[in-house]
Amino acid sequence: MRLHRPPLPRTRSRRRRAGVVAGALGAALALVLATLSTSVASADTAPAVPDPSEIEPGEAYMGISLDLADGGAPDRQPAPRQPTTGVQGIDVSNWQGSINWSSVRGAGIQFAWMKATEGTTYTDPRFDANYPAAHAAGVIRGAYHFALPDRSSGATQANFFASNGGAWSADNLTLPGVLDIESNPYGSSCYGLSTTQMRSWITDFYTTYKARTSRDVIIYTSPSWWNSCTGGWSGMASLSPLWVAHWTTANSPTLPSGFSVWTAWQYTSTGSVSGVSGNVDRNKFNGSRDRLLALANNTP
Repeated sequence: MRLHRPPLPRTRSRRRRAGVVAGALGAALALVLATLSTSVASADTAPAVPDPSEIEPGEAYMGISLDLADGGAPDRQPAPRQPTTGVQGIDVSNWQGSINWSSVRGAGIQFAWMKATEGTTYTDPRFDANYPAAHAAGVIRGAYHFALPDRSSGATQANFFASNGGAWSADNLTLPGVLDIESNPYGSSCYGLSTTQMRSWITDFYTTYKARTSRDVIIYTSPSWWNSCTGGWSGMASLSPLWVAHWTTANSPTLPSGFSVWTAWQYTSTGSVSGVSGNVDRNKFNGSRDRLLALANNTP
């Protein structure tokens, strides 16, 4: 069933909607806001993000399932921006608007994954700008695919991803693609698939992506979703690097069952980085820059 929740106690500033204007000055204030909105309509700013429980196909973003969860859910605890040491990264999509990648790199961000595709019908409108611009700024970049396992096979979606930004090149600055597989923002959490069917779907995606690109796809997921919808499956642990989503006050993330190590950790959705308007997801790589480059270049 469709997920609904009361407003979260702390949401991303880029995902807030204007509140309903009330009181005697409501009409006047609304008129002022409308005038201001018109005057800046042509500016290249981040679009207003809809409430996570009301999104339309194509509007999903990495970590939306944690935004949809109640504030006390295990994967979405209030998180300070504490792991700011080490190799830092971000992930972005259309909702960040225009990004100054030179400023991002100057702020110490070394890597970034950006949304390329969703399902088999959606390509992110900012991807074609973000992907080369990040590369030109010296940010080690990669693409991600938001999976919709109830819409088509893993092979079909892997091919769509690889053909629309998810391919890999040995240019010293390109990371392997990411399978973003998390709770369904448009329906039942596990997309109506059994744990056995979900495992088969993920294997299908992995096998096809590797055949197309020669690379092992990285899996982005949260502990609660993976444990529930794959049954804590260990079948991908030796094949795919893990990018774990766990917004927590702890110094390290909780891992999904079946995995013993993380490669990247999305530790907050409320990061702030020069060159990005509003909040942005922050990530940490589990290793040195040399190890990150080894992942990019597919070297030992």
